[in-house]
Amino acid sequence: MEGYKLMEGIRWITRTLLQASAFTFGKSTLRPLVLILALVLPTFSENLGFAQTHRSARPESVRQEEQEDYFKKWLSKDVAYIIIEDEKKVFESLTTPEEKEQFIEQFWYRRDPDPRRPTNEFKEEHYRRIAYANERFSVGQPGWMSDRGRIYIIHGPPDEIQSHPTGGQYQRPSWEGGGWTQTYPFEIWRYRHIEGIDSDVEVEFVDRSLSGQYRLALNPEEKDALLHMGRAGPTLAEILRLENKGDRPYFNPANRDSRFQRRRDTPFERYARFAKIQSPTPIKFKDLKEIVKIKVAYNNLAFKVRKDYFQLNEGEVLVPITLELADKDLTFKKDGSLRTAEVAVYGVITNITNRIVQEFEDVLETSYQPQDNQKIGTGRSLYQKVVFLNKRMRYRLDLVVKDLHGGQIGVVRTGIVPPRYDSEAFSVSSLVLSNFIRMLEEVPKDNPMFVLGDVWIHPSLTNVFSLDRPLFVYFHLYHAAVDQTSGAPSVRVSYRISREGQTVVELVDESGQSIQYYSPQRMVLIRDLPGQNLQPGRYRLEVEIRDRIADAKAMASADFELVAPEMRAASK
Repeated sequence: MEGYKLMEGIRWITRTLLQASAFTFGKSTLRPLVLILALVLPTFSENLGFAQTHRSARPESVRQEEQEDYFKKWLSKDVAYIIIEDEKKVFESLTTPEEKEQFIEQFWYRRDPDPRRPTNEFKEEHYRRIAYANERFSVGQPGWMSDRGRIYIIHGPPDEIQSHPTGGQYQRPSWEGGGWTQTYPFEIWRYRHIEGIDSDVEVEFVDRSLSGQYRLALNPEEKDALLHMGRAGPTLAEILRLENKGDRPYFNPANRDSRFQRRRDTPFERYARFAKIQSPTPIKFKDLKEIVKIKVAYNNLAFKVRKDYFQLNEGEVLVPITLELADKDLTFKKDGSLRTAEVAVYGVITNITNRIVQEFEDVLETSYQPQDNQKIGTGRSLYQKVVFLNKRMRYRLDLVVKDLHGGQIGVVRTGIVPPRYDSEAFSVSSLVLSNFIRMLEEVPKDNPMFVLGDVWIHPSLTNVFSLDRPLFVYFHLYHAAVDQTSGAPSVRVSYRISREGQTVVELVDESGQSIQYYSPQRMVLIRDLPGQNLQPGRYRLEVEIRDRIADAKAMASADFELVAPEMRAASK
């Protein structure tokens, strides 16, 4: 069929050229080309027919062998670094080419970030990474097989590369001991965040053979060319005779008495990161994952869920997912001098086609001193997971919690519908009410729970607050205009608290006292509210922000309840 179509195309070209020669270009111009086609066409037709006949006459065993080679290549090369072990076992158990083709199709479909688009961005990006690795990292072997190629294919381009292609003289940073030494060629790749591993991840590659083949380094001293040369290349501690070279963690991993060593550089941290960065993160609580898969309903461990939405960039939103459990529902066991409860948390986010977008799991631990046992009856245990999602899509969130001491299980299924923030319009995020907000001196590097930027905040899941506790509101503003002279925004923020439609308190911020941070993309605002001066009851908070420079307005609101202290304790 393909040969027939090709021959018909050639004949059509020939007829068109003959017709055009009469009135467009002139016969003298096209006649040589027509003659060439006329001479070549019969021979080409015979060769094409022979090729088609030869192809169709190939033995069935040859075609099957070609298919098997394709499937082996796909598994061992194309997706070797991104396929998880469970998927690999399933693929290897398939017996027919049709089953394997269908598996491959579903493999890419499950990873497609936006199925509404005609192309699969994940698949295209994956093969682009392979091509880039082969182009940039091929030295004696294909680039995708190198250590740099492997990390690049799995995690993509790093956010920063520190390259020393010739090695040479090198002053160690303090966490590597300080002092000058000579190094082999090496590179340090930095990633701001790798899901399941850590934030501010450093990956080091060293070319000890001077051949251009950089190997993934487990220890920063692998790049030290003077490491095994007596007292050459000493650290500051060795210069001051506080340590010997044999005391270095490279030679003595049990020696943790490093004065400047970062936590991430301890031997066990490096071993864990070295393994994780080369393979997918395994799922620990597979029994909880199965509960979501088979849609079994459990309700003997109740918990509350809250979702907030903050615009991250033009295409993504940051979604803190907060869980709250009553301590009286948990099983506490004696753990040394403490009483401790442990809760396994498993979450899976799927899109509208039921494809997994993100999974997470963790253990929530709550402990009390023996003298605080009475607090167990009124306390709350909180857990939070911050995820990054496409703001143009809708998702389903399945959460499963399990009391690891008592065995009780709870399941919640809810939707995640990110607001479609206009990428340039003046707008406001959701309002977060809390009775606990603290400003941190700097942004933490290890992404602890309940921290947004440099703000430590416990969002309320019920919006019920005691009159004897402070009350705060936290929110973001997006795309406020900036004065070209001062480089600062100019907004008027009105905080209006009403009850049954009547305003009882109104606070107006004309000077920007509420603003904790601002940039052309966002502002972070925090305001304490006068809850102690109000009577118990239900209220509504309305926040109105007017941009004086752009003459724009944005509004947001939230309902809350104030109760007497004893009622708050009883409601728990």
